Amino acid sequence: MPDDRVFRMPFFNIESVFCFSYMGCSPALMGKLCECGIALNFISPQGRLLGRLQGTSRGNVLLRTAQIKLFAADGGTDEKVLGLIRNTVSAKITNSCSVLKRSLRDYPEIDSDGAVSGCLEHLKDSAEAVFEMSDKLEILGTEGTAAKVYFEVFDRMLIRQREDFRMSYRTKRPPLDRINALLSYLYTICTCDYAAALEGVGLDSFVGYYHELRPGRSSLACDLVEEERCIIERMVITVINLRQIKAEDFEEQPGGAVLLTKDGRKKVLSLWQEKKRSIIEHPYLKQKIPLGLLPFVQSSLLAKFIRGEIDEYPSFLLK
Repeated sequence: MPDDRVFRMPFFNIESVFCFSYMGCSPALMGKLCECGIALNFISPQGRLLGRLQGTSRGNVLLRTAQIKLFAADGGTDEKVLGLIRNTVSAKITNSCSVLKRSLRDYPEIDSDGAVSGCLEHLKDSAEAVFEMSDKLEILGTEGTAAKVYFEVFDRMLIRQREDFRMSYRTKRPPLDRINALLSYLYTICTCDYAAALEGVGLDSFVGYYHELRPGRSSLACDLVEEERCIIERMVITVINLRQIKAEDFEEQPGGAVLLTKDGRKKVLSLWQEKKRSIIEHPYLKQKIPLGLLPFVQSSLLAKFIRGEIDEYPSFLLK
């Protein structure tokens, strides 16, 4: 019988496993992944998370009880939860500013008509304004408006391949252009990483404080990934400008959706894994860590906040 193995890898070198295009794996492999604490994620060709298999939770019931009690307090109007929401949204908007400032510093010509400067002013005002708000819906509206303004100038940060990569606004289900396809794909991968990290520290990834609770959605992972969107967005700009990703890595569907090809998905996933090995200095810990550890660090800090070990959850800020 021919040996059709492509390669071998020790389990301790694996962070997560992603199955695309409805591929499966054997029950023996599933069991081993659970035993080793490695999350197995099933993702559709359109980039939607279908399900996740993970081993027994490592946390304790007291932490999860405290999480549910805190996040459900007064229907989400508890001041401690509102402070958490304000920090998350302000950090997300501030990080968007950092992405724009980086490009503006390197390529001042992208602001020839003042649109990028105007966007930065709007984002700065929005990041400060959320701390004066006491209503979750008002904060949500401010975040939505800031995101709209940000993505209206997003493709100005592209210096190369401008004819092939254009974006007018954010589209999700389905993505309608190549930039949106890249963003959606990487957001999904990153959210899976956060879900696995949250479960790893003993929190329930489905019980969040900002995103609405829905069956099958890891709302808490969606909450925390807001802080890391800036890294994904910066990477998307970089891989396009360096021509590491090209137009032929995408395919347009009959309904207008634009998706990564099979080879395109492999290429992006490889680039993301390489990015996760880069070293960053954590702004709160003041220590250098691999970027891939950021979901676990932030999840651990959130667990400390819920347990009352720290007074405030330190959102990640891009430096």
